[in-house]
Amino acid sequence: MSKELIINVTPSEVTIALAEDKVLVELSKEKSQGGFAVGDIYLGRVRKIMPGLNAAFVNVGHEKDAFIHFLDLGPQFDTLHKYVGALCSGKRSPRFENLKMAPSIDKVGKLADHIQVGDPIMVQVAKEAISTKGPRLTSDISLAGRNVVLIPLSTKISISQKIRQNSERKRLKRIVDEVLPPNYGVIIRTAAVGKGEEELEQDIIELVRKWESALQKLRSQEPPVLLREEMNRASTMIRDQLNGEFSAIHVDDKATYDQIKEYIKIIAPDKSKIVKHYKGTVPIFDNFDISRQIKSLFAKYVSLKKGAYLIIEHTEAMHVIDVNSGHRTKPENDQEHTAMEVNMAAAAEVARQLRLRDMGGIVIIDFIDLHRAENRTKLMENMKELMAGDRAKHTILPITKFGLMQITRQRVRPEAIAEATEVCPYCNGTGAISPTIALDEQIENKISYYAQDKGLGYVEIHTSPYVASYLTSGWLSLRRRWSWRYKCRIKVRPDQSIGFAETKYLDRKGRELA
Repeated sequence: MSKELIINVTPSEVTIALAEDKVLVELSKEKSQGGFAVGDIYLGRVRKIMPGLNAAFVNVGHEKDAFIHFLDLGPQFDTLHKYVGALCSGKRSPRFENLKMAPSIDKVGKLADHIQVGDPIMVQVAKEAISTKGPRLTSDISLAGRNVVLIPLSTKISISQKIRQNSERKRLKRIVDEVLPPNYGVIIRTAAVGKGEEELEQDIIELVRKWESALQKLRSQEPPVLLREEMNRASTMIRDQLNGEFSAIHVDDKATYDQIKEYIKIIAPDKSKIVKHYKGTVPIFDNFDISRQIKSLFAKYVSLKKGAYLIIEHTEAMHVIDVNSGHRTKPENDQEHTAMEVNMAAAAEVARQLRLRDMGGIVIIDFIDLHRAENRTKLMENMKELMAGDRAKHTILPITKFGLMQITRQRVRPEAIAEATEVCPYCNGTGAISPTIALDEQIENKISYYAQDKGLGYVEIHTSPYVASYLTSGWLSLRRRWSWRYKCRIKVRPDQSIGFAETKYLDRKGRELA
């Protein structure tokens, strides 16, 4: 299986598409200005303690106070909290490696026994703000690297369960045990398999440096303060997934291309050639057939082969997916076979949709009824195999007598579908329709303004493929006639991301004209 990462950069956001064998499987958006991403470390201030919830609200600079539960404090919270308080007040403190750890906090304790309103507290974003809720926090802080995850104030060396070979587990544990400083624990990731001692040591040293840098920022700081920012989403995906299956990483922005290129040269120098700067005139998502897949896959109705389809609906409490056979018909005595065939195809698409839309929480799937127990078992096992590659934590329960499958999937950021909406092409989201329906007249008026009033000799028009075809069809096309009439070179670029009646005008350097 080949993997491609296609990255579209605009002034306001970065959109990242992961395609497996040319099929879109993950889509994520990240605001260019950043803000409260999973993994960010903050110095916050306790605003309110809720004894009934055994939790607290913390100000980390978000418009809504963030939330931390007692169970998210971490076993060595008292040690960390005391050390953070000393650094913030400017007191002389020992090096982190020389700290004496306090006894682990009781799992059934009370949060109010460990923090008070107004206390500065070091926290990490565990879940982004979703809907009306602020970010979810933890003080059990971890720093992810390519091969290991560093856990300050821990003494454990854990190994990924996906590393099954006993000799390799022992080798990795021995290497890490020799280089790990005091007061640090580690989780050895699957990517560490086969890596040498020098590479693992370098990964640990770099993570320790990042942690110590975050601690240094605590001195004489007034919360809320961002202490360490997690890598951007593109770099995180590359760090976690870069392997032999990646065939290419396409980026349409030079600065982002340079950043990713430099990052890959550090973590995998032999892979730097797969990073490519896309310079085509067609929008990058159109060129790689991502725009079409986004429009067809983020709909309420998702088509399957041979007429079957899914209906995906979202409520505040859960996601509901209904499987329909559509117009498929089989002889009456073959209904079980038909139902099984449709359900297996639906399971593959559901597994894909969960990743693509980043759907989290409770998901209920209403499969077509199967009367044989062995078929229900086979469908469930197939679903587990299909979701084995999903990096989000999930649990799949057996199919009920009513044909319902229940899945819980970790939710750490807003669902992607919430951002994949289309503006009405006629009113552009305003609710008001322009008095004229002659779109070509509107475009010509703009061309006249730029060519005659502004004195421009070149105008590039970005519009929907349908309108672009209308403007350029025939030898004596509208584009050609306007060029002659206004003595201006005109280029028409089809763009699938633009609404039917929307048009953008750019100058020779690609800057949008007012």
